[in-house]
Amino acid sequence: MIKGACQCGNVQYEADSAISDLSHCHCSMCRKLHGAAFATFAAVSKDTFRWSAGEDVLSTYASSDKIDRMFCNVCGSQLIVFYTPEPNLVYLTMGTVDGNPECPPAYHQFTASKAPWHEITDGKPQHDAWPDD
Repeated sequence: MIKGACQCGNVQYEADSAISDLSHCHCSMCRKLHGAAFATFAAVSKDTFRWSAGEDVLSTYASSDKIDRMFCNVCGSQLIVFYTPEPNLVYLTMGTVDGNPECPPAYHQFTASKAPWHEITDGKPQHDAWPDD
């Protein structure tokens, strides 16, 4: 079981499925929302995901017509992303996942808009946009 929480601990979640996809997103939106060179997301099956605490302090931000992001309105931690073209998945923000769950090989996406001051050196696959485009 995968467990995670926001920084202040008010919001907690669980998922009873394995991580099926692991991506490092370098788009300018993720960089701004995370305050970092990229954001890392882990896909889990939506039907195994549940909030275990703090659902009353969650807010949703529609960052685009295809992406809704949920965050704690106490500490601001972004916890999950819903990508509407993939309705059966929930994307966990890996920074909020507790422990060290087993993960599939990672890849980088939206590298065409990555921060110019960041160099990707890990040898993982890189995609200028969505990997399937």
